[in-house]
Amino acid sequence: MTMTLEQVAQAMVAPGRGILAADESSGTIKKRFDSIKAESTADTRRDYREMLFRSTDAMKGHISGVILYDETIRQKAKDGTPLTKIITDAGSLPGIKVDGGTKPLQFSPGEVVTEGLDGLPARIKEYHALGAKFAKWRAVIDIAPGIPSYTCVKANAHALARYAAICLEGGIVPIVEPEVLMDGAHDIDRCAEVTEWVLREVFQELYINRVTLEQIVLKPNMVISGQKAPKRASREEVAEKTLKILKRTVPAAVPGIAFLSGGQSDEDATAHLHLMNAAGALPWKLTFSYGRALQAAALKAWSGKPENTAAGAKAFSHRAKMNGLAAAGKWSLALEKTA
Repeated sequence: MTMTLEQVAQAMVAPGRGILAADESSGTIKKRFDSIKAESTADTRRDYREMLFRSTDAMKGHISGVILYDETIRQKAKDGTPLTKIITDAGSLPGIKVDGGTKPLQFSPGEVVTEGLDGLPARIKEYHALGAKFAKWRAVIDIAPGIPSYTCVKANAHALARYAAICLEGGIVPIVEPEVLMDGAHDIDRCAEVTEWVLREVFQELYINRVTLEQIVLKPNMVISGQKAPKRASREEVAEKTLKILKRTVPAAVPGIAFLSGGQSDEDATAHLHLMNAAGALPWKLTFSYGRALQAAALKAWSGKPENTAAGAKAFSHRAKMNGLAAAGKWSLALEKTA
């Protein structure tokens, strides 16, 4: 049975489940492999991702969708099964990263804009034929003295909305990802101010571009102190201020919000999500769309060695389970330590 766009969006934020971001570019995944002293080839990248996708406990219980890279959506497992089939057989949805990465924004020193709108309708059509049910486009907003500028916020919000409209026209649910980076020395209040501004601009542009909010999933940053901030906000403050900003800016029509982890530690990303869900009833579902925060332990346990596949899968399953509990507001430090 063909799912409607609304049904796909709802399935992506199903209770107790979240999205695995496995869409690292070839350059990014090479850096991850370098950290475990493993060679990055098409085969090793496939083997690593196959290990994640075949982690039955994680996929069936806690992963609603997987964001793939162009190479991965076309790959087959060692036994010849398309990786997209392994994902769907586990009851999860395949998705695809479609943006073309960031480029310097003209007359805006230190700022970038995400490109990739040219030819996007044709790419969406192809990815839809390859089995993609949703897509992802990431906009990047940095905080530093004098930035972000209105030029940067406006340009990225507009591109996100254009992308979302193209996705919906092509039969694919868009993940709308405006990321306010946690690099820098800014405090949590500055992050809150910029995040509110960015989200207001994004939803204004989505409205102008006639995007149906019931058919999207939002993937924002949490409101958090910069990594170089002299004083870091507590987990409770992060949860409180993130919810405050979301309630101000995100319409209730949006089915769900799947946070990015954005450089947080594995446990912080889980704890923050738990605290928000434990705070009480919300107008939208709150879940995760983590990359490194879901994969770091698995990557280290696997270390590029076939004999470590079971250990890698076990580490991935544990993190997926912890985040699944957090998405239901049922995580605890005691459960974390039962791995």
